Amino acid sequence: MSSTEAPQKVEWLVVIPDFPDAHEKRLEVRPQHFGGLKPAVDSGLYKMGGAVLNEPPQGSDPTKFSFAGSTIVISAASREEIKEVLRNDIYAKEGVWDAQMWPFLCAFRFPVPGQDEKFPDPNTKQ
Repeated sequence: MSSTEAPQKVEWLVVIPDFPDAHEKRLEVRPQHFGGLKPAVDSGLYKMGGAVLNEPPQGSDPTKFSFAGSTIVISAASREEIKEVLRNDIYAKEGVWDAQMWPFLCAFRFPVPGQDEKFPDPNTKQ
């Protein structure tokens, strides 16, 4: 690779545990967090992501969730690129979480349930 070529992007598995006692802060800034995701999703930077829970959810009310943190698959050239993106997330700015990351080689990938007729959403009655 010549010095003028952009570094190759790879997928990274980013696991972001919540700090202790961050539940209330997470809920408080959650709308801002979701609002800030669109540019990273639209650009292809974020491939998938979501909350990691300590227990299966009992319903859809996030105030009842036992959050452990978040996980994201990100397409980036380096850890530094990821750290810069995450540093600007409201969850990092407000002390909800900090990240761990590893290069990720995906062995399989399925459509999101409910977004493809071959893979119906298991939470929806047919």
